[in-house]
Amino acid sequence: MHWTGELLYVHVADGASAPMRSLDAARLLEGVGIEGDRYATRRGTYSPRHHIDRQVTLIEEETLQALARDHDIALAPHEHRRNLTTRGVPLNHLVGRYFAVGSCVLYGGRLNVPCRYLEDLLGKKVIKPLLNRSGLNCRVVVGGVIRPGDRIEPRDAESLDPALRAANEAVALERPPEVA
Repeated sequence: MHWTGELLYVHVADGASAPMRSLDAARLLEGVGIEGDRYATRRGTYSPRHHIDRQVTLIEEETLQALARDHDIALAPHEHRRNLTTRGVPLNHLVGRYFAVGSCVLYGGRLNVPCRYLEDLLGKKVIKPLLNRSGLNCRVVVGGVIRPGDRIEPRDAESLDPALRAANEAVALERPPEVA
């Protein structure tokens, strides 16, 4: 699978339900998440059910465009509550795969599932339209600084340090919750 995408926006929140803030640059901390984000500091809504696969969340710009076009639901990049908004990245195909965002390496953990919490917070009926398109939860395997405009592309698992790869793959992928 070969493709090249782009990082459009980076957002973090200080805590559960706190407004998302746009960043011009963000530090990804290996095994933790985005420096200062609610899930890296364990102050997010789902922090009590922490799993390594939920360090960074991504969503496709194409999904936001489809919501507006097909369902007349406008979601700005700060509203969807995902950390990274991408373009040209096949997120649904990256579960269990490595990919680079700039110089950092992420590992696709599980597909994100739309939830009632997001719907209530936004006051918009997004659960059904976001089924199977709600983004990707990831692990930070190689940290560093990312910025909007960074390239996103697949990484061959063989190109990573074998010990780093073995440590990452020793932790099973998280099973997605059932949609109510």
